[in-house]
Amino acid sequence: MKMPSESIDSIMFAPCGMNCMVCYKHCSHKIPCAGCIEDSKGKPEHCSKCKIKMCVQEKGIHYCYECSQYPCKQMKYLENSYITRYGTSLIDNSRAVKEHGITAFMKHQKEKYTCPKCGGIISLHDSECSECKYQAKPKV
Repeated sequence: MKMPSESIDSIMFAPCGMNCMVCYKHCSHKIPCAGCIEDSKGKPEHCSKCKIKMCVQEKGIHYCYECSQYPCKQMKYLENSYITRYGTSLIDNSRAVKEHGITAFMKHQKEKYTCPKCGGIISLHDSECSECKYQAKPKV
């Protein structure tokens, strides 16, 4: 899948701070997931049953960082996993959205995760381009 020529749609920003556009389930499958918030056929089961997504929906907010209990135990657990496994902080992502806006954040994400060889999407989860399979660590 190619990175969109325009900006990444804000619907791809998950409540937890994940950019769903760079999720392996979105960028490298025949039926791409439409993001955390949208119901779609390509969505992995663990995303459909996500406790964080259900929590923000129950509270009537869009993002975890809008909650007075942020970061909660569930968010800290996910944060630790993403830092350890992928070198990415979902809390930092959320902070960037809160401080600079989602448009600026997604613009930076587009630059960070676009394959320099073919313009495909480099997956956050395996650092592989969805188009040409180029292996790269995204720019920080």
